[in-house]
Amino acid sequence: MMEKRTIEDRLREEYFQLLPDIRRVAEHVETEVRFCLLPISGTLHKYERLVVSSRVKDCESALDSLRRRQEGATFDRDQATLYTLTSLNDLAGVRVLAFPRNRLTEVDRALRDRFPAWQADPVPGFDESDSPLAFKYHGYCQASAQVRGEFQIVSMLTGLFWQVEHSAIYKPDPRLRGVARSLVMQQRTREVLDTLRAFEEEFENLLRRDPFIIHSISDHSPE
Repeated sequence: MMEKRTIEDRLREEYFQLLPDIRRVAEHVETEVRFCLLPISGTLHKYERLVVSSRVKDCESALDSLRRRQEGATFDRDQATLYTLTSLNDLAGVRVLAFPRNRLTEVDRALRDRFPAWQADPVPGFDESDSPLAFKYHGYCQASAQVRGEFQIVSMLTGLFWQVEHSAIYKPDPRLRGVARSLVMQQRTREVLDTLRAFEEEFENLLRRDPFIIHSISDHSPE
């Protein structure tokens, strides 16, 4: 007797049906973002950085993401038809990393003008009083009527730290679940992010107080 298909089976099938659209959206949004930011990237000092990258969420990550959004982080087997991966905003994503931090507002303004209908969904800080850790927007583009795209604008130092932190703590291997739940590690994560922000703010403060530093940094920066 053939076993009944699970919700996960159906969602995996949907994922691979959507995959061509997901790839088109990622490519389209990345191209739009790069083109929009050309006027900014052309004015960067040698010490400044602006990096644009895209990614397609893989199948199992998409399933896990949808599952985490459900009550109790589980699918209701009696409501199988309610679940669809098209409800996710980040199947196709683009990230913009900028250094120093004062470039973030400039990038954010340019991209909001380019994507005026996209919905803002900033990554919050640890407390309500904290400023967002990243700007984030999602919406539809010409590449697909089914799949939404997303782009993030984040400090380069924070973004590079996230590459490590997300795989070790935010979305860890099952063997690292205890690390992810550790209150001490959560506090250490906050301290790292606070320190990175303080580094960037002090760097910018020095530049504002002594503009000659800019020329000194530029003259001694490696090609």
